[in-house]
Amino acid sequence: MDPFAALGDPVRRGLVVRLARGPARVVDLTADHPISRPAISRHLRVLAEAGLVEAEDHGRERHYRLRRDGLAAMADWLAALEAPAAPRPRFTESAFDGLDLEVRRTGRERRAAAEPATPHPSPPQEETA
Repeated sequence: MDPFAALGDPVRRGLVVRLARGPARVVDLTADHPISRPAISRHLRVLAEAGLVEAEDHGRERHYRLRRDGLAAMADWLAALEAPAAPRPRFTESAFDGLDLEVRRTGRERRAAAEPATPHPSPPQEETA
């Protein structure tokens, strides 16, 4: 089973978190969850099939422990997401100010070129006597 699919269930994620602190028996793991012991065993079986946990028999008890190497595929995937992306060009505020100035200047020039070239009337002159 795929480790990503195995960890899709919140109970299984909780079991992995608990087993990261150290090995535990099924009865100990059951105490942490409001579900039955057989249900915990089924979740542990899924985690074992995904290569995330392994069991050791100690007499009549089974002790489960986390297989950290089973997490390698997920760690690699997460590391790939954290890799820096290709650098994007960074623009300073002054570059945007210059662009704004150029856009305004070009707009004024276009408006001036579109207006008819009529001379402005001169203000009336006062006659002096």
